[in-house]
Amino acid sequence: MAQLKSTSITGSFNLASGSIDSGSAGNLWYNPTINKLQYSYFGGAWSAGGALITGRRLLAGAGTQNAGLAFGGVDAPSSAACTEEYDGSTWSAGGALITARNTLAGAGTQNEALAFGGATPNRACTEEYNGTSWSAGGDLITARSQLAGAGTQNAGLAFGGYASYTNLSCTEQYNGTSWSAGGALITARGCVAGAGTQNAGLAFGGKTPTIITCTEEYNGSSWSAGGALITARRLLAGAGTQNAGLAFGGYAPPTNVSCTEEYNGSSWSAAGGALSTGRYGPGGAGTQNAGLAFGGGPGTLSCTEEYNIGINSCTL
Repeated sequence: MAQLKSTSITGSFNLASGSIDSGSAGNLWYNPTINKLQYSYFGGAWSAGGALITGRRLLAGAGTQNAGLAFGGVDAPSSAACTEEYDGSTWSAGGALITARNTLAGAGTQNEALAFGGATPNRACTEEYNGTSWSAGGDLITARSQLAGAGTQNAGLAFGGYASYTNLSCTEQYNGTSWSAGGALITARGCVAGAGTQNAGLAFGGKTPTIITCTEEYNGSSWSAGGALITARRLLAGAGTQNAGLAFGGYAPPTNVSCTEEYNGSSWSAAGGALSTGRYGPGGAGTQNAGLAFGGGPGTLSCTEEYNIGINSCTL
C-alpha cells in the first residue's frame, strides 16, 4: 500500500484499494468504491439499536446501554403505562406502570428503577420497579410534570418541572420511602434534563419559558452554576454523571435537535456525533461513553440509538 505523509492531519494518506482504514485515529484515505475521501477520528458516534415495541414521546428512562428501561410517555392520543426492557439489542415488555403518564422523570437501574411526577394532570405519585412490576412509593411533595431525575431507587433526586402555569425551581431527595426538600435550582425551569446522583447531580437546558443553555451542579444540598450548553433546547435527554455528562436531542423552535454534547465537569463540547434522528422528548439512559436514546417526537418514534466513544470514520 502506497502511503504519502500528510502535513495537515496526523497519520497517513492512503491511496489504495479503498478498504476502510479506521483502525487508528488521524488516518485519511481515498475510497474508490464511493469515490470520496474518508478519515478516521476518535470521538462519540450514534448507531442504530433495536426499535421500541411501542413508539412514544415524552417518556422516561433508567439503566444502562445494555440494560435499559423505558416507561410512560405519550402513545398518541393518550398517556402510556407500558414499560420495556432493553438487553443491548432488543426491547421486551415489562410490567406496566400503575399510573399512565407523560413528561415524567426516572432514575435507577433496570431492576431497581424509580418513576415520579408527570402529567396529565400533574402527578405527585412515585413508583418503584423491581425488574418485573411497579409498586407505589412515597409521593413527591410538589406534584409536577416536565421535571428531571437522577440517582438511584433508594437515593433519588427530582428537580425543576412545571405546575400551575409556573416553571419550578424546587428540588426533592428520595430515601427509598419518602421525599424531602433539597436546595432550589438557581434558575426555575421546565422541560429540563438531568444526570448524576443525589449528591452530585446535573441539571441542563429547559425553558423559563424561553429555551435556555444554563447548567447547574448539585452537591447534595445546593446548586451552583456550571458551564452553559452550546445549543439551547428544551425537552432534551441526559445521561452520565456530573463530571461526564451527555446531552442529546430536544427542541429549539422550529427544529427538532439532533446534536450531542459532552460535559467534563466544567464545560460542554460538541465532540459528540449527531443523532441519526433529530427528536424531542426522548428517553435517555447510560453513560457518556455508552449512552442510549429511545423514542421521542415528532409523532411517536420507536427508533433507538446507542452512543459509543471510540475510533469512527467519516466521509468528506
